[in-house]
Amino acid sequence: MLNYEKLFELAKESGFNSWGKLDVSTLEFLPEVRDMCAVNTCGMYNKSWACPPACGELDEMKAKVQGFTEGVIVQTVGQLEDSLDWEGIQEAAQNQAESFQKMWKVLKEEYPNLMAMGTGACTKCAKCTYPDEPCRFPDELISSMEACGLVVSNVCTANGVPYNHGKDTICYTGCFLLA
Repeated sequence: MLNYEKLFELAKESGFNSWGKLDVSTLEFLPEVRDMCAVNTCGMYNKSWACPPACGELDEMKAKVQGFTEGVIVQTVGQLEDSLDWEGIQEAAQNQAESFQKMWKVLKEEYPNLMAMGTGACTKCAKCTYPDEPCRFPDELISSMEACGLVVSNVCTANGVPYNHGKDTICYTGCFLLA
């Protein structure tokens, strides 16, 4: 069993605003989410090793989580001036990315086989090598929860973690599967 008190303290130290327990059995890998990726709203479909189709089929995602039973959900909640506050949205996204990397590096020491699912597309390289060459940093490659086929709000709800944090907020969510 995971020491959630220690994990939540690490989440706080890493810069997250919200966190909670993750029961891996609540994860539903849905083809409809992958269909949304294929519409390519974010512009990264078929352009990154961390995004579909390169990140693997849903059956592969399901196989990767077998053996994990617990984890932690982590969130950055950004306060916006209004729903069109693009700078606030970008700042929250950057804070999530930085906090996620901090926590990932610490957890990797204690849980070398952890599975991390982040937020958005990988931005480690200015231009991804996909599909012409292998990933430059395969040990640091993290797909988003959506790329893995998960509806983030459903994962949060199933685990008692708020997804909507109120008017004029934005929430970025990731998770770590540890045990």
